[in-house]
Amino acid sequence: MATRRNGNSVDAAVAPVKVEEEQKLAAMVSDDRHFSMIRQLHMADLITELNGFCGVMSIFSSLRYCLGDASDLQQLYIAMTFMPFGLFFDFMDGKVARWRKKSSLMGQELDSLADLISFGMAPAACAFALGFRTFLDTVLLTFFVLCGLSRLARFNVTVQSLPKDATGKSKYFEGTPIPTTLSIVMLMAWWTSKGMIHDGIPLGLVGEGLLEFHPAVLIFCLSGCAMVSRSIHIPKI
Repeated sequence: MATRRNGNSVDAAVAPVKVEEEQKLAAMVSDDRHFSMIRQLHMADLITELNGFCGVMSIFSSLRYCLGDASDLQQLYIAMTFMPFGLFFDFMDGKVARWRKKSSLMGQELDSLADLISFGMAPAACAFALGFRTFLDTVLLTFFVLCGLSRLARFNVTVQSLPKDATGKSKYFEGTPIPTTLSIVMLMAWWTSKGMIHDGIPLGLVGEGLLEFHPAVLIFCLSGCAMVSRSIHIPKI
């Protein structure tokens, strides 16, 4: 049974959105021009692509650090710097879409995929470069990334059913938004500035063999659990 809000069913409120999406999908499928996908992207979508660009470049910088001299921290700092730029573009794409009153059918999907790269994979790759490299460390970092993936997938499915304000914008985030992982990146940047990386990671290394891990990696696990929580509601500003 559909829940009701202000005397109107949620299904009735969502119906016009579904009709509009179906019209956009039909237009996309029927467009057989050369480079049709590129033609259908709006300015906001291109800004979203820049978010993904920052995430990928951050990952490559982390890889360059792993392949280079461990005492040369330049690539590690570059990896961390790209991620806040990704947040800037993540913020701006929505602003531009509302300003121009134009959005594409792929916009929401692009946004989620770019966020997964910039705020899921990039921080995990940076943590690996920092010294979280045991087998169990990587399993826990993978858990963190999968939590981000699940949180973004849930958002795409439930965004239309969340309570809306007068402008039609969702009133809150269900679970912590994935860009909040930048708080961990800031912590890693501080550790790096203090030389607390590799053998100097706070809380050290515990366990043996496959069970050897850095307790500090549990910060990523807590962040992942907060992202997938349904009881945490973060009001939108």
